[in-house]
Amino acid sequence: MSDANRNVETLKQAYEEWAKSKGTSSDRWLSICTDNIAFGSLAQGPAGARYLSAFQERNALKEYFAGLMRDWEMLNYAIEHIVAQDDRIVVLCRCAWKFKKTGKIVDTPKADSWRFKDGKAVEYYEFYDTAQVHAALT
Repeated sequence: MSDANRNVETLKQAYEEWAKSKGTSSDRWLSICTDNIAFGSLAQGPAGARYLSAFQERNALKEYFAGLMRDWEMLNYAIEHIVAQDDRIVVLCRCAWKFKKTGKIVDTPKADSWRFKDGKAVEYYEFYDTAQVHAALT
């Protein structure tokens, strides 16, 4: 099995666990990341969800996942396509989350860009409808 195929399989399992747990378990995500992962989120830390931001180390990612679990309820998370080339993997999915404080729902397509080295994620960036996120926060 090639490195790209192994990395795809790692991500498939992580996404399946994430969806099954309804976003309440981050252990798998943390286990596949290197200590110094470059992590980014398109929203870039809006008021009310500062954790939707950039992080440079795995331990700091706990803030990101704690914020999601505290403030949002996952309604749906489904992978639509996975595209891999060399060390880069792009996961196209659709997800829906409810912001607990306002009850507003964000239902958005999502693209996650990953880069792996030696079987671990070294880069991650998520793209989604930030206008919906900002609207849900208010």
